[in-house]
Amino acid sequence: MELRQCTTLAEVREEVDKLDDEIVELIGARNAYIHQAARFKDTIDEVKAPDRIDSVIQHVRHKALKLGVSPNMMTDLYTLMINEMVESEIAEFRNLGKF
Repeated sequence: MELRQCTTLAEVREEVDKLDDEIVELIGARNAYIHQAARFKDTIDEVKAPDRIDSVIQHVRHKALKLGVSPNMMTDLYTLMINEMVESEIAEFRNLGKF
């Protein structure tokens, strides 16, 4: 990803705001896929998928290290996001009558 070289604080803030919009859109898309995943699972344990969660966390930690971002911050962010999405997926799972 190529970053714009800003010359003022206002430009930096504008770019950060654009990124925040993209991040929220990407999280929304991720959540939509999580809802789709509920259709392919047969039990709440499959929804919770601790091995998959661990794999995702390890992946984002590795990616964070490659990008010079705090892996601990990324773990915290993803843990929060995944926990919320798992709860959302459980609700979707139940809405599909799979409880």
